[in-house]
Amino acid sequence: MDLGPLPQRVAVTADQVRRLIADQFPRWADLEVRPVTESGWDNVTFHLGDTMVVRLPTAAEYALAVEKEHRWLPVLAPRLPRPVPVPLAKGRPGAGYPFEWSVYRWLDGEPARADRIADPVRFALELAEFLAALRNVDASGGPRPGKHNWFRGGTLLTYDGQVQRALDDVGPAREIWQTALDARWDGVDAWFHGDVAAGNLLLDRGELAAVIDFGTCGVGDPSCDLAIAWTLLTAEGRAAFRERLAVDDASWARGRGWALWKALVVRDERVLGEIFANRQAAG
Repeated sequence: MDLGPLPQRVAVTADQVRRLIADQFPRWADLEVRPVTESGWDNVTFHLGDTMVVRLPTAAEYALAVEKEHRWLPVLAPRLPRPVPVPLAKGRPGAGYPFEWSVYRWLDGEPARADRIADPVRFALELAEFLAALRNVDASGGPRPGKHNWFRGGTLLTYDGQVQRALDDVGPAREIWQTALDARWDGVDAWFHGDVAAGNLLLDRGELAAVIDFGTCGVGDPSCDLAIAWTLLTAEGRAAFRERLAVDDASWARGRGWALWKALVVRDERVLGEIFANRQAAG
């Protein structure tokens, strides 16, 4: 499958957000609207007063996740050991903005970064506990992989064309990718986040405080959530993470494949080095 070009994104201004709030949620019309310092790609976010945030998809493809988040985040939140965003209100198109959008409670914390993490092994275990709890939520009726989440939770073959085009000058990666493609999933659906990345993990004094941005969540193969083992965790943290989640060899290989895809797409040489080193250490 060819995923095609990136979606055509729309720009969103603070003035548009003020008009959307005034028109649709006048009880909040007097609250200050200002951009969030570290926003995002799929969604642009604005502070609404001191305790809320407005989250607006930047393309039609990303807007597909809005209804899903409103349906499922209230179900997931009470079953998870760390705070996650829970929608307070859903907005309609207006003020020149074409998609549905959401208001959430603001979650405090700073995006994770290796030098901000107080104890790498403890952080890895905290994250593994969170993902274990997420996987244990009943997957019945949950959203299957599709356009709403760029087919996270599905087969890595979806991304094979993209990876093959990027592999020409990264020889050692070809074996890792093929191993990931060959590693079979047992077919047991589980909940996954879909984009467990540093920017979606919030820290408080160096410890995991919250997990945000569930736009790519769904039910299916949860190995996509393992990519964080190579993109953020240390070698010791990676080992503790894998042990706590009891990850089998096939799932670990697929998780490495997801990490490889991410690293190739953004040409992250540090992550590629982690992947190759871990592969060699595993024999």
